[in-house]
Amino acid sequence: MSNFQLKAVPTFRISNYAEAMKFYVDLLGFKIEWEHRFSETEPVYMEVSLNGLHLHLSENKRFEGGSVVYVETTGVEKLRTAIINRKKEISIPEITNTPWGTRQLEMTDPFGNLLRFNEYA
Repeated sequence: MSNFQLKAVPTFRISNYAEAMKFYVDLLGFKIEWEHRFSETEPVYMEVSLNGLHLHLSENKRFEGGSVVYVETTGVEKLRTAIINRKKEISIPEITNTPWGTRQLEMTDPFGNLLRFNEYA
């Protein structure tokens, strides 16, 4: 076996920059790492991050279709509490126990992309 590491950074399609910022930055607490546009009228391509999780967000139509990302997590209860404390007026899903032995918090962004935060019990 080769001795190397791999890292995946999923790209999610977004169709509304302001809605994406409300969900990823204001609600979940992600930080904007960088943004790129070829010109002011071109779609944004950007990276956001939260505690080691990096996601690319793109308004480019070639990324259409919802995606699912399975995120291995520690402290899923603390993550949920932090989200609730940011946006008390929004109903945040409960953490569930999965058949595969994790505690899972599922969050769907406004564009149909699903983040599954899983903590092994």
